[in-house]
Amino acid sequence: MQADYVIVGAGSAGCAMAYRLAEAGKRVLVIEHGGTDAGPFIQMPGALSYPMNMKRYDWGYQTEPEPHLGGRRLVTPRGKVIGGSSSINGMIYVRGHARDFDTWRDMGAEGWGYADVLPYYKRLEHWHDGGHGGDPDWRGKSGPLHVTRGPRRNPLTRAFVEAGRQAGYPVTGDYNGQQQEGFGPFDMTVWKGRRWSAASAYLKPALKRANCDLIRALARRVVIENGRAVGVEIERGGKVEVIRAEVEVILAASSLNSPKLLMLSGIGPGAHLAEHGIEVVADRAGVGQNLQDHLELYIQAAASQPISLYSYWNLLGKAYVGARWLLTKTGPGASNQFESAGFIRSEAGVEYPDIQYHFLPIAIRYDGQATPEGHGFQAHTGPMRSPSRGSVTLRSADPKDDPVIRFNYMSHEKDWSDFRKCIRLTREIFAQEAFAPYYKHEIQPGADVQTDDELNGFIREHVESAYHPCGTARMGRRDDPLAVVDPEARVIGVDGLRLADSSVFPLIPNGNLNAPSIMVGEKAADHILGKTPLPADNAEPWINPTWRTAQR
Repeated sequence: MQADYVIVGAGSAGCAMAYRLAEAGKRVLVIEHGGTDAGPFIQMPGALSYPMNMKRYDWGYQTEPEPHLGGRRLVTPRGKVIGGSSSINGMIYVRGHARDFDTWRDMGAEGWGYADVLPYYKRLEHWHDGGHGGDPDWRGKSGPLHVTRGPRRNPLTRAFVEAGRQAGYPVTGDYNGQQQEGFGPFDMTVWKGRRWSAASAYLKPALKRANCDLIRALARRVVIENGRAVGVEIERGGKVEVIRAEVEVILAASSLNSPKLLMLSGIGPGAHLAEHGIEVVADRAGVGQNLQDHLELYIQAAASQPISLYSYWNLLGKAYVGARWLLTKTGPGASNQFESAGFIRSEAGVEYPDIQYHFLPIAIRYDGQATPEGHGFQAHTGPMRSPSRGSVTLRSADPKDDPVIRFNYMSHEKDWSDFRKCIRLTREIFAQEAFAPYYKHEIQPGADVQTDDELNGFIREHVESAYHPCGTARMGRRDDPLAVVDPEARVIGVDGLRLADSSVFPLIPNGNLNAPSIMVGEKAADHILGKTPLPADNAEPWINPTWRTAQR
């Protein structure tokens, strides 16, 4: 078994690269440990809480006990299925703020500023505004990834945006266009009522070509001979074999599994590899370091009217939603129900948004548990740029062992003050006139939780991952001792090996990570093919003119 390019991981970036390399006539083999994405649990947007809680589709990772969260272990879902995490995520589509990518460039990822990545966002998208306005000039019209908007029929969804406006924040018609800051409609990777994952957009069309194949197997390590990657050792059906790559091996196995594979292959912090008896091929201190994530809280309110999605939260309601979706691909099951968003700045002097809101017209947890209060609504909120950093390290030299994941969440005082601010700002939004017809009382944290200490206790107990791990093989200059890949996604210190997925993000972008992960795959494909990158697009993003002196 051999090909020009062997890609490990059929996730957001891996699928995009497979598509572009196959389109260019290269022979491509994709190695994926997970199986099919067929079936309603993945394909029905409204069923999003199911796949990420199913062993069949998820690697089942969790963190080590987190010292600043009272020793809690947090679940860390990653997709083990074609499409990777784009097949089990919440289908929310956020490019990130222009300034995020300018920061990447300034941190040494030359050629990855906003002007450089905007053309790739346009190339990957097929955007449909759904009659909700937006910035068509900033969006792509013919890419493989369909991006749509929910119908926004629930009055709570509209009340959230109006409450943001009443609280003094901007309203934006398209946070993925010129102006991220403000409140407005959410974009989602849903098309014709179905989840539109990277598998649907990229992998399945690529596999229709004679020069692209998929192998279902566990990747054990990269085979390196004389300093050059020549293949991937895999295990399938109890047998270990090597898949040869004639040109390059490309890792796209996630920010948790890509650094693990590098270390199993002898690329990583030398002392750590020696601890596990792994021969050091390239001593790269940054492998597995710089781990970042977004944490969030649900601020929940009970509703005074029976207008939330709780109406469907019973056997009969779920049967109706499921049957309608199966028959017509319409109804509540055809939306992820995240239909209104908010991006705000936490204080004066912050140049661009550092708090994100996901609004949901039901009070419910990610594991599908509805609040005993019945009808309600919630805003998921959290800071976007935590200073905390963690690591992914090896548990052993056995490829079947889970990596050791330590996020080191909430390790800075700024994390705590930022979260307290998030709670207080959310309470203020819920107190606006727009919610007056619907707001009954606060469920969580609860009206009696007010002081800094009380809020800290609530945060410690209830904060959850937004499932945005990244940064563990960061991109930078070749002379940067902590960089793992260069700006063309080449692993520093080994020939014939690239890495392109959310591991390479130097800094976590504003918002959800699916869109930037696909963008990284798209842009890396051009570097792999030796193409001149798309011409820079110097469109100027909107920055609040009063940011130096005002919070809103």
